[in-house]
Amino acid sequence: MALTGFRPRRLLVVLAVLFGALTAGIAPASAHAALTGSDPASGAVVAHAPEQVALTFSEGVAMGDDSLRVLDPHGKRVDRGKLRDLCSGTVVKYAAGLPPGLADGTYTVAWQAISADSHPVSGAFTFSIGSPSTTTAAVPQQQAGGGLVGALYEIARYLAYAGFVLLAGGAAFVLACRPAAAGVRSVQRLVVRGWALLTGATLAMLLLRTPYTGSGKLADVLDLGGLQQVLSTKPGAALLCRLLLLAAAALFVAVLFGAYARAHAAVAADAPAPADAGPGTAEAVKRRRDLTLALAAGGVVVAAGLATTWAIAEHASTGLQPAVAMPVDVLHLLAVAAWLGGLAALLVSLYSGPAVERAAVRRFSRIAFGSVLVLVATGTYQSWRQVGSWHALTDTTYGWLLLLKVGLVLVMVAVAGLSRRWTGRLTATDETAARTEREGTEPRTEHEDAPDRDTEQDTEQSTEQDADRDPADPNTPEPALATTSASETDSTPTNPTRAAQLARQQAALATARKKRVRDADPVRLGLRRSVLAEAGIAVVLLAVTTALTTTEPARTEEAVRATTAGRATDANQPRVLTVPFDTGGPGGRGTARLDLDPGHSGGGNELRLRIADPSGRARDIPEVKVAFTLDAKKLGPLPVTLRHSGTGHWTASGVQLPVPGRWQLALLVRTSDFDQVTETRNVTIN
Repeated sequence: MALTGFRPRRLLVVLAVLFGALTAGIAPASAHAALTGSDPASGAVVAHAPEQVALTFSEGVAMGDDSLRVLDPHGKRVDRGKLRDLCSGTVVKYAAGLPPGLADGTYTVAWQAISADSHPVSGAFTFSIGSPSTTTAAVPQQQAGGGLVGALYEIARYLAYAGFVLLAGGAAFVLACRPAAAGVRSVQRLVVRGWALLTGATLAMLLLRTPYTGSGKLADVLDLGGLQQVLSTKPGAALLCRLLLLAAAALFVAVLFGAYARAHAAVAADAPAPADAGPGTAEAVKRRRDLTLALAAGGVVVAAGLATTWAIAEHASTGLQPAVAMPVDVLHLLAVAAWLGGLAALLVSLYSGPAVERAAVRRFSRIAFGSVLVLVATGTYQSWRQVGSWHALTDTTYGWLLLLKVGLVLVMVAVAGLSRRWTGRLTATDETAARTEREGTEPRTEHEDAPDRDTEQDTEQSTEQDADRDPADPNTPEPALATTSASETDSTPTNPTRAAQLARQQAALATARKKRVRDADPVRLGLRRSVLAEAGIAVVLLAVTTALTTTEPARTEEAVRATTAGRATDANQPRVLTVPFDTGGPGGRGTARLDLDPGHSGGGNELRLRIADPSGRARDIPEVKVAFTLDAKKLGPLPVTLRHSGTGHWTASGVQLPVPGRWQLALLVRTSDFDQVTETRNVTIN
């Protein structure tokens, strides 16, 4: 299939926009810090008003005084409006105080926080005092970080990653693989557009932080007060630092495509001359070497700084071993940029500009291989840190995305291996192509020779006609060549307009000739196709990577599941009470064990009672009674009809406890005609 008229950049742009939109659609459904507990618990019914409402999170969060609100059944805020920081060690806990004397009913707790990796999280739950009631409290239906603002923010996040890859990777390709690319317009446009993309995306993220973490209204991007608050947070400071580093990156790009490009062009122009041609060549070489060292050192510092702005505000900054994870994350991002950004620079070089030298392709191939090794090492550590178990790898969204990313990397490495094979087949045709470009000639095919032979025949016929012409005959027409103006044959035409026109035509012909020479090599055609395939996979890979940064880590998701399952298990466990007793008479001491299963409000509860002597042996007693009372609702005592089922054992079915709450259990034990005692215990019924 021919690639005439094919525009790989258009395809890559379409893929980038498509997968950016898909990534934005995935992100808002995810959260990073998770609520692992609350006091009172969600759905709980308490007998008396608590002194505070406390929330426990899976990782560090940032919360303000308005981040936790408690609303009464009428929707009025009743908390004291001052957040209490109860964090201790690895426990992340915040609370809001409540005033005394709150009326009975259902209360709503609405909360919102910023997790340590910069993502907003929010939620709401209810608890009841005394007994449940209807409530008119309104809570936000849209999750923090969702909606249009969330989609725009995630698209900006994706574009920021893409811009960094193009900027850092493209510049590295020029310095380390192909210095001549500093003068190639297509590579210059790629790197400059990467810088502009990263700058624009960073500005957009900074302005969107206020609605992204707060109201969710797009109009709040113009809220200067909110922007000031954003700059005082860790994510806002990281974005601001990124903008400052991008200013330094702009200077780096200007020198790379300005002074450095001119220095390399000067060395390349003097290359055919002898080594002792003069001090000018040596000075130009020294200048280029000094610029290369300076740009390499400065570029590494700027690129590492830009990568750090992600590391300090994303997953690496929280969780296990952050002091190790952040440098590893920086190396991971730099390796991604060197591989994918260099690949993009190689792609545009293959499709536009002078033919790419075999040595440049080989140098990039070695750098890409080294980048893959770094990615494998850093990715393995990050996977262990964020996943934690094989089960989480296959049972969580983060694990699925990680497996997809690994699969894409494997496919990309396989295609890269094909590119290396094409690179190995590049031969000395580089020298032939270069010589052809300098001489302005090109290989001719059989079809291209046919018109030339026709032209030669026409020229011979014209010459024969000129020979037969009688100069004395005024009716004899002038030869065809006489009609040609001197400007077409004279190397220095007198008409400036005509000269400029001819110069443009000659330049266009030379460019077309060079392109035909470049595209005629089947080996280079195969290399371009394989590199284009790599670049297409890279676009998808970058989208999946962005989705990973916005997805709750598998280790956190598993921990939250375990906590939630534990709470659910506790709620479904029978209520078990062990009540020692002493009636005061002979044989009056013992222990009663009561199991109320499942311990829920309503009917269907089963009560099992066992009476044992001090040695633990089951024993019968003359009389035992059980009753339940709920003082908050003035219910009870509600007696339970026990049935003797064996030595020391009694049971009761269908025990009715009408409403949830903190019930009081009364156990009456009589061991003789005169010796008895009543013991009371509190039991929470959901």
